[in-house]
Amino acid sequence: MTPRTHPRRLPPALHRDRGSYAVETAVLAPAMITLLLLMVAFGRVIDAEGAVDSAARAAARAASLERDAGSAQAAARTAVVRSLEGEGITCRTSSVAVDTTGYSLDIGTDATVTATIACTANLADIALPGLPGSKTLNASWTSPIDTYRGRQ
Repeated sequence: MTPRTHPRRLPPALHRDRGSYAVETAVLAPAMITLLLLMVAFGRVIDAEGAVDSAARAAARAASLERDAGSAQAAARTAVVRSLEGEGITCRTSSVAVDTTGYSLDIGTDATVTATIACTANLADIALPGLPGSKTLNASWTSPIDTYRGRQ
């Protein structure tokens, strides 16, 4: 006797599940794409916050190395532009405020320079409903001025 091979028949309960994977994919795909786009948006914001913080640090440091308030202002602005360009961050609008009142203090007095930066990052290219088109990022950093260095 030779065994006969019969094709296995699926139970009737399994016939009802046919095509369910396509429906699950159609339902879950938009949710997964939205989640992915949100991760990209939050990643870009975090990256831009780090770059703005780094630019504020560079601006305060550059300003603290100068001998007078006018040069400190110019050095801080240049440092911000270079730092943001180096990080690949483009601000829609930006402002740099440098507090150089420490330069008016006498030599031997502890003094500082504070750089404050506001940068409006563009998020409009990530098309998600409810996501703002831009976000303003702020950072501030303080750097000491050499106590015994001549100031003008």
